[in-house]
Amino acid sequence: MIKLKELNKIGQVVWLDFISRDLIESGELDDLIEKGLYGVTSNPAIFDQAISKGNAYNQQLAELAEQNASPLEVYEALAIRDIQTAADRLRSVYDKTHGVDGYVSLEANPHLAYETEKTIAEIQRLHERVNRPNVMFKVPATNHGVVAVRRLIGQGININITLMFSLHHYNAIAQVYLDGLETLLNAGGNVRNVASVASFFVSRVDAKLDPILDAAGTAHLKGQIAIANAKQVYQRFNEIFSGKRWDKLADAGARVQRPLWASTSAKDPDYPDTLYVDNLIGPNTINTMPPETLEAFLDHGTVTRTIDKNLDEAKQQLAELVQHDINLLDIGEELQQEGIEKFIQRFDELLKTITQQTHTA
Repeated sequence: MIKLKELNKIGQVVWLDFISRDLIESGELDDLIEKGLYGVTSNPAIFDQAISKGNAYNQQLAELAEQNASPLEVYEALAIRDIQTAADRLRSVYDKTHGVDGYVSLEANPHLAYETEKTIAEIQRLHERVNRPNVMFKVPATNHGVVAVRRLIGQGININITLMFSLHHYNAIAQVYLDGLETLLNAGGNVRNVASVASFFVSRVDAKLDPILDAAGTAHLKGQIAIANAKQVYQRFNEIFSGKRWDKLADAGARVQRPLWASTSAKDPDYPDTLYVDNLIGPNTINTMPPETLEAFLDHGTVTRTIDKNLDEAKQQLAELVQHDINLLDIGEELQQEGIEKFIQRFDELLKTITQQTHTA
């Protein structure tokens, strides 16, 4: 686990892209925190996996079944207990880092991805119900989500903006984060107390593009565009969080909205399993890894600053896409829509799992 602390020296932290009651109650999460884990992220697929395996949820499921709770009510009760408990375990990190890290992320209902007002109401309700300072609420970076993020940040609610795949997505989200902070500051709020991360998805870009690159005769770019895409986002991050506008917010105590590299497991088995970790290491970044990717990185990953290496090569790779009429912004829109569809599918599968579990509880 020494690698986690070595990453911290460079300025990157690791969050675990997994949560379960077994992880919490077994002491495994405490052990990871002690060894350098700085946060946890979750989503419906993760909760489905957690609830469908083992017996950790049986007692609460039985109690909720007796109350005739709906599947959605059951899910929220189970998830919120896990989120609250994990947040309490991570509170030491939150305090040690003065609110920079130590967060747990909870996903909004993905059915609301294209509904601004309902997303805002959902996050406000969950924020009040969870009632922990070190919880972030995940909102997708759809056009509707962008508007919601601006208003939620302006209310001082911690937001993890997710399902970003392109520079266009990132630009929109970073700008509304600044807008929200300015709204909060102008209303007399304390910008020191709000945190946000920009979850930028990595490996799914290569998984989507590789067949297209084969067809275009540019197979030499396979497995490289996702990293080049993320590196240009990091360059943009450094531009946005500097200058007069940002300095005014920073003087008031605002925190930068760090890029969080998501989808960092290698989807292609021919690629190194630490490909999307080793090549995106740099200051003011987070890498959220599923357990198997974290294990692989700890075993044979390389700790060195790479996020701003070979930038000219990355720019050339992205320029070559344009030369072959491959529009990365359009690819990003497709990936975002597909991501929302997958989240909805997994959320509905989760509710079906809960229905089955409560009937047998």
